Amino acid sequence: MRRRRPTIIDVAERAGVSKSTAARALANGESVLQETRDRVLAAARAVGYERNHLAVGMRSGRSGMLGLVIPDIANPFWADVARGAQDRAAKADVSLLVFSSDWDPGKEESHLRALRRARVDGAIVNPVSDALDDLNRFGLPFVLIGSSAERFADVSSVGSDISQAVELGLDHLVAKGHQAPVLIVGPRSRLARTRFLNAVQRHTIERDVDPAQMVIEDGEYTLEGGRQAMLRVLDRPRVGHISVFAANDMMAIGAMMAVRERGLRCPDDVSILGFDGIPAGAFTSPGLTTIAKPGRDIGARAVESLFDDIEGRPEHGRIYMPCRLVDRGSLADLLRQPRQLAG
Repeated sequence: MRRRRPTIIDVAERAGVSKSTAARALANGESVLQETRDRVLAAARAVGYERNHLAVGMRSGRSGMLGLVIPDIANPFWADVARGAQDRAAKADVSLLVFSSDWDPGKEESHLRALRRARVDGAIVNPVSDALDDLNRFGLPFVLIGSSAERFADVSSVGSDISQAVELGLDHLVAKGHQAPVLIVGPRSRLARTRFLNAVQRHTIERDVDPAQMVIEDGEYTLEGGRQAMLRVLDRPRVGHISVFAANDMMAIGAMMAVRERGLRCPDDVSILGFDGIPAGAFTSPGLTTIAKPGRDIGARAVESLFDDIEGRPEHGRIYMPCRLVDRGSLADLLRQPRQLAG
């Protein structure tokens, strides 16, 4: 026989209070004494009672759910963003529905429709589509994340400070004797690629280095994309040590695979700097030196911004979150131990 689902009446009876008092206590009503609230909460745990969030949402106009649409759930950086958003939402007793668009505008639109049908209170989106109207027409409060969000200056958004991060990486490379690294970047269709290259150009010019000296290889933001780009770099005529600054850690790890595949060694023959700070970088051999983005903090801050938007207090601005250097073993110190690669 199926066990009956506990009700608010069961909680009230066990706590020795009225149904209305039990309801106010569970809703954190201010008119309930703390001792009474504690007794009601203990009774709810004892009988296994859970609030009917759908019914509560119908009365309050809120569902207690948020949506998150990220471009690639398989990329550990985006998984970290999702974890930060989930943890912050959970502190407010709010659930998070996570979707991966796979950089596909059609999937992004489908996911937003699903979120609207689920009556979420708002959504956090790394926008794939260039048209803000595509988001506005879904009628949801939303906050944007990632590099793509900078296209929409009038919308609240949260992301890494790419300019600060690139400067941090280039300064570290220069400090080790790497003046003009090869740049392994994403596809030309991605705004993140443009932002990365613009930051590189700005900071190299500030150091009186001609950015035209730098070799640029495009690829997908994946292990295989980095591997193929690095193989093309190694196929070029070269003399001396090769230095690489990859636009994300997945590409950097793929580049390390290509170096090993060609019988070379990192950092003896090739130095590689990554960008993201995913956990896998700590387990490569050698460990990947990288510029770590604050993935979890971005997710958490985006949820806080979305709460503000839902409450009618939108920030309507860009929040830039600083990155940090994680120094491991993938960069040679050419100033102390200059090496030459015959080629």
